[in-house]
Amino acid sequence: MQQQTIETLRQALQESALPFAQQEPLASHTTFQIGGPAVFWCTPKTVDQLRRTLVLCRENGVRTYLLGNGSNTLFADEGYDGAVIDLRGLNFGPTAEPQPDGSTRLTAGAGLTLGRLCAVAQQQSLAGLAFACGIPGTIGGAVYMNAGAYGGEMKDVLESVTFLDSDLTERTLPAAELALGYRTSLFEQHPDWCVLSATVRLQPGDSAAILAEMQDYLQRRKDKQPLEWPSAGSTFKRPQGAFAGKLIEDCGLRGFTVGGAQISEKHCGFVINRGGATCADVVSLTNQVKAIVLQKTGYTLEREIRVVK
Repeated sequence: MQQQTIETLRQALQESALPFAQQEPLASHTTFQIGGPAVFWCTPKTVDQLRRTLVLCRENGVRTYLLGNGSNTLFADEGYDGAVIDLRGLNFGPTAEPQPDGSTRLTAGAGLTLGRLCAVAQQQSLAGLAFACGIPGTIGGAVYMNAGAYGGEMKDVLESVTFLDSDLTERTLPAAELALGYRTSLFEQHPDWCVLSATVRLQPGDSAAILAEMQDYLQRRKDKQPLEWPSAGSTFKRPQGAFAGKLIEDCGLRGFTVGGAQISEKHCGFVINRGGATCADVVSLTNQVKAIVLQKTGYTLEREIRVVK
């Protein structure tokens, strides 16, 4: 980015009293703990601040990247030559709206964590979200990729989503119109759309039973996943008719290492940062794993993590 552009945008953000920083290390904002600095790091706290930030970036020809909890993102070692917009400030709610049929709508901001939404649902004896209790992302990110675990996914409970479209107009669409599929949604096809909030519809349940279910899922994660190491969760999408981790294990790649990146010895579906891993390490490792798995099994693995350059 040219220095004149940087200075112009900096002044514009300051004059508009919009919160931002410069040269912010992205490694500290992702669960992989990898990534160079962002030229601009913007932290809007309201929808108006978000819209104004996006307008100023567009007016100055500065590209933007929308970030939630950074749990499925791998930033380049060089960083991001633009403005990363941290959406965690949009963490309002959740607000409950009981329905005549006995169900309840919960609406929350895109920046609220899934864990918090699950906790509130359990406290209010609302069933249907237990599967998501250990997913380390925000609601916006969960909608974007139709996050799921243990046989459940967001499309099972999602009712509607409010977002800014390409023209920065606020719109709301029902879940049925969001093309929700395996780790994908309409938002993936429109990366300039920005999730503002989501509404889920949950059914009445027993609070103690819901808590027990959540605790069971959390214990399973602790037992089977390498939660003690930085990672971005499951590295590859599940290929049809197989499991990525099992394919990788069967190819003898448990513990396979490139630089500081390693196929977890605890769960082969995870690439972990063993210390000092770079984006280049992870990309090289995953490319080699994909090639070996294809050669030995015929399955083509697709990365689930998003590599941002």
